[in-house]
Amino acid sequence: MLLAGVMISGCVSNKKYTELQDTYSKLRERNQELSNKYQDSQRELSGTSSRVKSLEEQIASEKSNVVALQDALNKCLNSSSQGNVNISKLVDEINSSNQYIKQLVNAKNKSDSLNMVLTNNLTRSLSREELSDVDVQVLKGVVYISLADNMLYKSGSYEVSDKAGETLSKIAKIIKDYSTYDVLIEGNTDNVPITQPNIRNNWDLSALRASSVVQVLQTKYQVDPKRLTAGGRGEFNPVADNNTPAGKAQNRRTQIIITPKLDQFMDLIGKAPEQSQK
Repeated sequence: MLLAGVMISGCVSNKKYTELQDTYSKLRERNQELSNKYQDSQRELSGTSSRVKSLEEQIASEKSNVVALQDALNKCLNSSSQGNVNISKLVDEINSSNQYIKQLVNAKNKSDSLNMVLTNNLTRSLSREELSDVDVQVLKGVVYISLADNMLYKSGSYEVSDKAGETLSKIAKIIKDYSTYDVLIEGNTDNVPITQPNIRNNWDLSALRASSVVQVLQTKYQVDPKRLTAGGRGEFNPVADNNTPAGKAQNRRTQIIITPKLDQFMDLIGKAPEQSQK
């Protein structure tokens, strides 16, 4: 309006008009800047108000809990001597329970440590390449050595392949080192039906594969056959989803399960197999 009035009156020069116009532009920019800051402040205020409301609700809830706890405490304090005795018994039971929980935690930690040592002892003779196809676990004192079928068998067959020889020789050494433990060789398949002649189903295939490993351990590596058991579980003991190729590959496996007696498990921890010559 000021600029318009000046232009109409014709009382200012062009230079003065330009200066006034610059001033007007700066005032508009400043006004816009303040307007933006105001909107930002409003949004921040709204968010802060929401947080304050939430905190107030939490405080009210906690105050309510404090009142309830205080009431319960007052009732306990105002109870009869028999009630005090019951509280004392409850405290003793809680302390006893806490002590038992600590014992269980310590036992579990010790068991986990022993299992780790045992696993390291059993895998130290395997190369990095072999470990990619061999999985060793210790669960509740039982040693599970899981071998991938593509490492053990010829494609589509239950015959043990030549490349499995070196790995099986090392596993045979582990079995022979712990000569008083029973050994179960357990075959597992995926859920794809077998189409080979003279093999009726995956039960047959898994049992034949386990039997092949047993016979190799007996005849080639002189493992006592009295310690060995061959079994097949077909497709009914999966460890992964059979709906994916990767899952099927995990399920096609042979497990060598070494079962020590309970009183022998502790001895096994301190007994590491000798390093095999590579």
